[in-house]
Amino acid sequence: MCRLFGMSAGDEAVQATFWLLDAPDSLLAQSHRQVDGTGVGYFDEDGEPHVEKQPIAAFEDRQFASEARSIWSRNYVAHIRHATTGALTMANTHPFSQHARLFAHNGVIGDLAKLEQHLGEDRALLAGETDSERYFALITGEIDRHGASVDAGIRAAVGWIVEMLPVASINFVLVTATDLWALRYPATDTLYVLERPAGGGGSGATALEQTSSHGTRVHCEHGRDRPLVVVASERMDDDPAWREVRSGELLHVGPSLELETEILFDGPPPHPLTV
Repeated sequence: MCRLFGMSAGDEAVQATFWLLDAPDSLLAQSHRQVDGTGVGYFDEDGEPHVEKQPIAAFEDRQFASEARSIWSRNYVAHIRHATTGALTMANTHPFSQHARLFAHNGVIGDLAKLEQHLGEDRALLAGETDSERYFALITGEIDRHGASVDAGIRAAVGWIVEMLPVASINFVLVTATDLWALRYPATDTLYVLERPAGGGGSGATALEQTSSHGTRVHCEHGRDRPLVVVASERMDDDPAWREVRSGELLHVGPSLELETEILFDGPPPHPLTV
């Protein structure tokens, strides 16, 4: 499955260093990972979104993914893609950027023709072929139709998808220059959240240092003296404060780093999709 990562530092930018695929670049390792794209999204000091990504297929050059990227931002989203729909192109590689928001999705949504028809004029937002970008375009359109309320737009978009389309998973991370949202639904693919106090809450202050099983590594020296909220597809270290996000749970992290949660769905999807 794809891997999601999101991080919020609140009201002040922090520097984080990403190794998107920090693993031995051997054919054996690549054959097990089958990575189809990597990317990281962030915001500059003016709040403008930026995305660095590459459609990296297995057995190809991974220099982009293995090199360290040191970035300053208040919010981040990163993604490792395992393609289910769409060719291995830049346009199909996460994260996606629309209307000063960044988005990455883990899962599969069926009946894309129906979803695309429902998008109407918002099809103009699309550059690629993926279900993920169409998912994001629906959220973007609903945000606009709900007076620029991201919360309301998300609820409307995911509600329509769950009611009308077959889904295997619609897990996502969405970030703006100031806020982070994440959803897990249904329980097919995991998602975890970590509310990390300054220094990690242990006996000695430590920087944030996390590594996923697929080779994503993130280091944030400012974690020694700044609290952080992290969302990821798996527990990325042995911190006991990691909590599994419940199926149907929407998370919102604002500039104060207060974590707000809401259960949008309390049962299985009416149209489950098996992949």
